[in-house]
Amino acid sequence: MNTEWLQTLLQHFHWQAALLTLAAVIVATKTGKYLAFKNPDLAEMKRINRERDKPKYEQPKYPPVVKGSEKVGLYANLVFFFAILPFCVNLQSTPWYKVLLDIVVILMVYDFFYYLSHRFWFHGNGKMRKIHAVHHQARNPTYIDALYVHPLETFVGLSLFMGTVAVLALLTGGFHVVTVTVTYVIFTQLNTINHTFVDIPKFPFRTLSWITAKHHVHHENMHKGNYATITLLYDKLFGTFE
Repeated sequence: MNTEWLQTLLQHFHWQAALLTLAAVIVATKTGKYLAFKNPDLAEMKRINRERDKPKYEQPKYPPVVKGSEKVGLYANLVFFFAILPFCVNLQSTPWYKVLLDIVVILMVYDFFYYLSHRFWFHGNGKMRKIHAVHHQARNPTYIDALYVHPLETFVGLSLFMGTVAVLALLTGGFHVVTVTVTYVIFTQLNTINHTFVDIPKFPFRTLSWITAKHHVHHENMHKGNYATITLLYDKLFGTFE
């Protein structure tokens, strides 16, 4: 009986697909950034963020928090890609519309639970309020503030996303490599972009400016809304949009 269970488990362990997903994420992220910063407007925003990041990182409080957050992120990602993802991802032929639908479902399910945890656990009288207050020391966030997060909060945020992928994969039978690659890149990049300074009032960058402005409103103090991180849909639905 135990042997049959193990054989069934191994049949769903696709390490090649997980490794391909990791490689695709790295390539997509690096290529996307390279191409994006070829645009002079985005390149200027990058320069401004770096300029504003420098005096922040020179403050004694920044390096230990940033390094601690990065370390937790590294370990969490190693566990995800090498121990969890092989059971969640595959290379089976999947219609493009199913891939697109899966991407939307993963992101919106994750964002729903992030909204709830952010609103009721990280804010208000939640037990994570003091920990989250570290991140909220940044009143006018720039790039570095996406990493200026208490390591425990980093772990919680990553666990919510990775847990969403794992649970939904268990319920649906798994996702295609493209689905997880695109979802992961959107998740990581939006969480970073939220904290950057972007002011490009022209198409197509107007949306980026709006996204960052709305998250900067959230950083004004611990009583502001805009709790969701992928979209502000749940804030609009539950009356916390500002």
